[in-house]
Amino acid sequence: MAIAEMKKFNLVAMSYDKDALLDALQRTGAVEVKEHGAAEHTVVPAPDAEEIRALFARAEEGLGKLLSASREYERKNKIRPTEPKDGFEVSYDEFMAAGSAAGETEALLARIDRLAAEKSELEGERTAVEREIAAAAAYSRLGVPFSAFSGTAHTSARLGKIPLSRREKLTETLSGIPLVDFGTETEGEDCLLWAFFHKSAAGEAEGALAAANFEACPFKGTVTGREYYASLLAKKRDVERDIQANEYAMYELNDRIRPLKVYCDYLGFQLEKAELAEKLRVTERTFLLEAYVPAGAEEAVRKAVLSVTEAAYFGFSDPAPDETPPTLLKNNSVVANFEPITNMYSVPNVREFDPNAVMAFFYSLFMGFIIGDMGYGLVMLLGGGAVYFRIKDRASGLKRLAGVFAIGGIFSVGWGILFNSLFGISLPFLRTVMPNPQEDMWTFVGISVPAVLFISLLIGVFQLLVGYFCRAVQEWRRGHFWDGVWDGLVWAAFSLGAGLAFVGLLEEAGIPALAQAGGILAGGSLLLAMLTAGRKEKAAGKFTKGFGAVYGIINYASDILSYARLYGLMLSGAVIAQIVSQYAVGFITGGNPALAVLGVVLMLAGHGFNLVMNLLGAYIHDARLQYVEFYGKFFEGEGELFAPLGSRHRHIRLSPAAF
Repeated sequence: MAIAEMKKFNLVAMSYDKDALLDALQRTGAVEVKEHGAAEHTVVPAPDAEEIRALFARAEEGLGKLLSASREYERKNKIRPTEPKDGFEVSYDEFMAAGSAAGETEALLARIDRLAAEKSELEGERTAVEREIAAAAAYSRLGVPFSAFSGTAHTSARLGKIPLSRREKLTETLSGIPLVDFGTETEGEDCLLWAFFHKSAAGEAEGALAAANFEACPFKGTVTGREYYASLLAKKRDVERDIQANEYAMYELNDRIRPLKVYCDYLGFQLEKAELAEKLRVTERTFLLEAYVPAGAEEAVRKAVLSVTEAAYFGFSDPAPDETPPTLLKNNSVVANFEPITNMYSVPNVREFDPNAVMAFFYSLFMGFIIGDMGYGLVMLLGGGAVYFRIKDRASGLKRLAGVFAIGGIFSVGWGILFNSLFGISLPFLRTVMPNPQEDMWTFVGISVPAVLFISLLIGVFQLLVGYFCRAVQEWRRGHFWDGVWDGLVWAAFSLGAGLAFVGLLEEAGIPALAQAGGILAGGSLLLAMLTAGRKEKAAGKFTKGFGAVYGIINYASDILSYARLYGLMLSGAVIAQIVSQYAVGFITGGNPALAVLGVVLMLAGHGFNLVMNLLGAYIHDARLQYVEFYGKFFEGEGELFAPLGSRHRHIRLSPAAF
């Protein structure tokens, strides 16, 4: 559980071997290329990535179209999804073979584009037909041709529709106009109207039609309204049949999703190689490369180079003191789940020790304390464990989060046993070890304080003590023995003294001697801190630094009070759990079947909501305690995660092949 030591790798090889060498180095999964420093008689090669960037963008676009169409087809037809989820494992040989299938894959992308364009055209045609069907609906019962409504030398004819609400008034008006004949027929919200009138009555008739919002029929020809409407429905069916055929044709390509994802990531690697130009140096015939390699991987890298060519010069060396190599965390599968929590704050730098193991313990301890219930802990353990083992991708953020919750569930069960709480219910056969969060009070220097709040603050003192000890370890690893003593151990001793004094001043503890012993230890430690704080400063600086050490007590007290949030979050969750269980159990055991069902629903919904809210609060506030109070004592961060050549994949997980 540490940060891997890094070696610097330098390579000079012939330009015609560059592509093959980069492929071989990528295969090791152990080489991160860095920007090469200026070298005499070398230049930075001209970038040449536009073509591969365009191919990569086209492949990703085609994959997106196929995925979208496939998912929609499965949803509409209630088919179980068969798409390989991102993160599936691919061998190195299969990955590199994607390049040799480029012609076949490009043909696939062209077919996807044609089908997508055809689908878009068909959907546009369907929209147009539906619009026309809506316009023709009012004429669907018309049994005479549209051409029958044509005027003569002395008469005019009108066919169209009006709002149904205007029919009564219009018919009354037209009935009062001489030389007018008309008829109506209702179809939905529209009223079909035809009218014949002598041209001498045209002005009055046209005015009446306009007042009724008359909309003239847009259709012409010898076909009847009924026939035309039926033909539109048939056309829509034909278009929809063509759309279904198109969708099925696209779905038939479903089995090509996996190789297409591999191809996309292969192109992504080719693009990464092309973009490396700005980090390399070249001469007329050679190229120069610098990289970082984890200690222990040198032999694999050496074999990778020699598998391509023997006409290359390469070597390994230690990074210079002013260089900052990337960070490769080497933790077991348990602690690795907590790495993203630290990385959200800052990645550890390569020259400090990895804090994740220590932080993982405290993070789980605090999460368990906040949840503090056996039932909730079991749900976290089983639910988180199920998600964790279901996801195969070891680097998945969701997998690691599930692992954090599962481990926190174990601690929650432990605290739940101490508090004797199962979904807010106290078990009669289990002895309660911890004080009641709601009722029990302890007396501290004459003041009544919630007992569990006092315990929360003591937990904070313990974490700060460990934080200062971590500071000491960090300094010792760098060879700064006395810095570790004065800046780490002295303040750790102060924390121990403060903790002992707190317990000694607690009446219920009954150990007043601890107050004196703790006070002496804390006071002596503070005096040492004052005297040594300015050891590296000159005259005035020694005094100001010593005064700053005393002022630091205020910050220390503020840090301790921050741990009161553990009690606040735990108390709110415990109270809600207790209330939900009391009402739910009362409903279930009341003898009323309807209330019993309500009680079960309340139990599930109430505790589900409470657990989700508690987890959200625990995740955020627990992280805050690690970031501000704990890491503030020793953690430096500002590192960058080790990212080997060819390791950034969107869809696959490449299993490195050893040489």
